[in-house]
Amino acid sequence: MAIVGTFAVPHPPMIIPQVGRGSETQVEATIRAYHRIAGEIAALKPETIIISSPHAVMYSDYFHISPGTHAAGSFARFGAAEVSFRETYDTELRETICSLAEERNQPAGTLGERDKTLDHGTMVPLYFIRQHYQEFRIIRIGLSGLPLTTHYEMGQVIREAVQKIGRRAVYVASGDLSHKLQDYGPYGFALEGPEYDERVMDVLGRAAFGELLEFEEGFCEKAAECGHRSFVMMAGALDGDAVRPCRLSHEDVTGVGYGICGFFPEGQDDSRRFLDRYLRKTQEELKKRRDAEDPYVRLARTSLESYILNRQEIDIPDWVPNEMRSRTAGAFVSIHEHDRLRGCIGTILPVTGSLAREIIQNAISASTRDPRFDPVKPAELPWLQINVDVLGTPEPIDSPEQLDVKRYGVIVTKGRKRGLLLPDLDGVDSVEQQIRIAKQKAGIRPEEPVSLERFEVVRHY
Repeated sequence: MAIVGTFAVPHPPMIIPQVGRGSETQVEATIRAYHRIAGEIAALKPETIIISSPHAVMYSDYFHISPGTHAAGSFARFGAAEVSFRETYDTELRETICSLAEERNQPAGTLGERDKTLDHGTMVPLYFIRQHYQEFRIIRIGLSGLPLTTHYEMGQVIREAVQKIGRRAVYVASGDLSHKLQDYGPYGFALEGPEYDERVMDVLGRAAFGELLEFEEGFCEKAAECGHRSFVMMAGALDGDAVRPCRLSHEDVTGVGYGICGFFPEGQDDSRRFLDRYLRKTQEELKKRRDAEDPYVRLARTSLESYILNRQEIDIPDWVPNEMRSRTAGAFVSIHEHDRLRGCIGTILPVTGSLAREIIQNAISASTRDPRFDPVKPAELPWLQINVDVLGTPEPIDSPEQLDVKRYGVIVTKGRKRGLLLPDLDGVDSVEQQIRIAKQKAGIRPEEPVSLERFEVVRHY
């Protein structure tokens, strides 16, 4: 057997009547669509329902799959303790997923769960499904902070595990859309909010799952969506399948987007191996970018590749121009992988005898010593995007009004604490935000006064 259907659904607790207490009437179309997909699931008669939820246990670098044999939960925290669940886990399927994930070096498993209570991202879909169908067990899996490509790969692992043990399964991708659709909504309004909802509902409505991988992280963050990774994992679970999509509803009256779509596999279609296509396209783009790298970026890449592969710091190559050998300056090396930050470390002022040596050492540090990330692995090298920022001399300023987030970086100082933020960063749109992030990096409280410096950079790609 295999995955016989998948569904993208929202999870607002207010659509549960005992929680909404009448307010759920605002989203009647969502409720009707939910009952329809619950009926579809009942008709499919799955043995197991796999639910990916943004509100299950979530780690930055690991997919958590809930352990044990059973789990319980209720809507008590939403004022409806009488709406409760006791669910049985499909332990055989879970063990198979974990085993295959380990074989494929996929960071997934059952480690690290403290609270075994079911989350509302899992319970809202179950509330509707249980009204139509009872004979199933569940798998509950959290999302991660890993790239979208890794979420797609996790979906592929789930698909393979289902097929390996012959399970008849349904996949439910739980996730709301943008939380920034209306001024009166809980998170306010952002232009990216309606744009995200329009784009993602168009993609899901066409089952054009490859386009889910092309949503930029910064855009998704500005839209304040919560379900995108869940939808991508679902797409991976349908890798290589012809799919009949069914778009059922989309509402945004509460300021949060609620979309419901169903997808029904209809046999093999090798043209729908979207991750393979995406990676081929990315490789071609990265090759063009790499071929066009200037000496600054080329030196950073040569340095980090040598260190990661051989644990050796290189000498300055003969091809490095004299301007990099004779000049001294602070420099930052930034590394991205699949458009996500993978490491960034640098020096405000020069600490070596040349800019070339500054870049060599900071490339090693950015790839192996950034405390926010694990060291870069050899298998990641083909996918890295690198840029180098060469810093001008910092100058003291009297007021934030002398800053410009596009032109100037900022340095904040309070006693021995010092924080820096580079200019023209995606997602940093105001001076206030720039200073706040720099304070946070330095461990300075938001309300504490600081001295300010600004600097310009020359950015090399």
